[in-house]
Amino acid sequence: PQGIGSPSVYHAVIVIFLEFFAWGLLTAPTLVVLHETFPKHTFLMNGLIQGVKGLLSFLSAPLIGALSDVWGRKSFLLLTVFFTCAPIPLMKISPWWYFAVISVSGVFAVTFSVVFAYVADITQEHERSMAYGLVSATFAASLVTSPAIGAYLGRAYGDSLVVVLATAIALLDICFILVAVPESLPEKMRPASWGAPISWEQADPFASLKKVGQDSIVLLICITVFLSYLPEAGQYSSFFLYLRQIMGFSSESVAAFIAVLGILSIIAQTIVLSLLMRSIGNKNTILLGLGFQILQLAWYGFGSEPWMMWAAGAVAAMSSITFPAVSALVSRTADADQQGVVQGMITGIRGLCNGLGPALYGFIFYIFHVELNELPMPESSSGGSVAAQYRLEQNSIIPGPPFLFGACSVLLALLVALFIPEHTNLNVRSSNWKKHCGSHGHPHSPQAPGEAKEPLLQDTNV
Repeated sequence: PQGIGSPSVYHAVIVIFLEFFAWGLLTAPTLVVLHETFPKHTFLMNGLIQGVKGLLSFLSAPLIGALSDVWGRKSFLLLTVFFTCAPIPLMKISPWWYFAVISVSGVFAVTFSVVFAYVADITQEHERSMAYGLVSATFAASLVTSPAIGAYLGRAYGDSLVVVLATAIALLDICFILVAVPESLPEKMRPASWGAPISWEQADPFASLKKVGQDSIVLLICITVFLSYLPEAGQYSSFFLYLRQIMGFSSESVAAFIAVLGILSIIAQTIVLSLLMRSIGNKNTILLGLGFQILQLAWYGFGSEPWMMWAAGAVAAMSSITFPAVSALVSRTADADQQGVVQGMITGIRGLCNGLGPALYGFIFYIFHVELNELPMPESSSGGSVAAQYRLEQNSIIPGPPFLFGACSVLLALLVALFIPEHTNLNVRSSNWKKHCGSHGHPHSPQAPGEAKEPLLQDTNV
């Protein structure tokens, strides 16, 4: 079945919204279950779980992308959404299996990559940036409301209802893909037979990273992305747990924090980013974003009161302009036939950080003994005193040591970014093939030795 209507960006947007809305509902229950399952070394175990998931996603994304070029996007949208949401009902059935399946689900947790390929199939090159921006904004919007709704329902009716609701929304997403989402990849763009070979170059997750050293400008950009996104990936994996355990935030406060941060990030990545790009230029926008990120991470690291976290969150929203600005710089300066190669390098670097960052943050929390024996309950009359007592016990050390490490890493990224020229041509030695161009044949046509292909990331502007 071809679904409802013609393939459109709105099909992709709904798929992303439903998937991350379901996971957003579980924000507060996951923090509680994580601490109950791993009462000792909570941060370390959280980092390991998210780190394994991120590394598996990094390793599997190119292969899934290559296969989606052969078998179409719809089947892989279905596969990735199903396995990404598979752990949800296990939260109440068996917490140990829940976290184990989360780790293993990283093999298929690449819905964003398949969605971007879906969007690339149905948009013209000049429309792609706006389409990707719409998908990214939808992701942020899904996290604006769902944690607050999940926290409220959990407090009023119990976490079991939240898990059931999240499971129902995940099933709705799967049914939507089955019934409503049409295939975006035309038959004529696929190989003649399903038995078409998939070369190792297409499935090699390190293929894009191998090209980094071939051009000094690309090398500078990739180092900047690695040093700035490594702490960001680690922060995403542990920060809400940090707010809940160390800073004494209630479930409702964490949900409100996510909502405010999401709204401010949407504004920063649309209105503010556009104004800055026109007024101070691309490179200066990157430097400004990195400066905000250093300030944010330092504030998180030294902050010992809840109001400091709220203030740093506002700065964090401004730091979200960095990666869109980097992508725009690459898109503007790379040749048309090199867009996918260079963007693939940056995406590969981010995928690597998604695996290394959480594990690194968990390990730093562990070696600095930042743990709690009991989960503070700020909702009760004694909750605030528990958190305050814990902070007094920890005043001999830095409250958030991984965040200070992250600030130092971003400072190095800022120093590297100073050497990136504002206007240049990126000369990446790559093949001159295009993803779905009829004059060049299908993506699996023969190529010269040593030429690597990026089937999923070709012509990507994110």
